[in-house]
Amino acid sequence: MDELRVRPLGVVRSGRSAPVDDDWDAVASRIVLDPAELEATATRGLEGFSHVEVVFVFDQVAPGSVCRASRHPRGRQDWPEVGILAQRAKDRPNRIGVTICRLEAVDGLTLTVSGLDALDGTPVLDVKPVMEEFGPRGTRRQPAWASELMAGYW
Repeated sequence: MDELRVRPLGVVRSGRSAPVDDDWDAVASRIVLDPAELEATATRGLEGFSHVEVVFVFDQVAPGSVCRASRHPRGRQDWPEVGILAQRAKDRPNRIGVTICRLEAVDGLTLTVSGLDALDGTPVLDVKPVMEEFGPRGTRRQPAWASELMAGYW
C-alpha cells in the first residue's frame, strides 16, 4: 500500500496576488497541474462538467495569524462572534480552502476556471467534478450575517 501523502498536484495562476475579500467571480484563473504528479490523461472527461471543486492551501497566511477559537467575521463587531469552524476564513487551523468554481476549459493538464478564490501561486491539492448528487440534501440554512458577508464576495 502506498504511503499516505498529501502533496500539491498543481498551482493556481491568476492576476490576483493580494488577499481581497470580494469580487472573486470576476477572477479568471488557470490551474496548472504538475506532470510529475499526474499523467496527461488525468483530466480526460472533465470537460463534460460545468463546475469543479478545488481543494487548495492558503499558503500565504502567516502561521501566527491562524485562528483556533472564535472571533467576529472580518473583524466586524456588528456581526456575532463565532468559532473559526463556523466561518470560511483563510486563517483557519489547517489553512485548507475548498471552492466550487466554473470550469471554462480543459487543455491537457491546464484547467481554466472562474470564481476561484485563490491567489496566484496557491498550491492545489485536488480537483473534483461537481455532481448534483453530491450537493446538499434537504433544506439549507445560514445566519443573516453570513448572507451579508457573502453579498459582494462573488
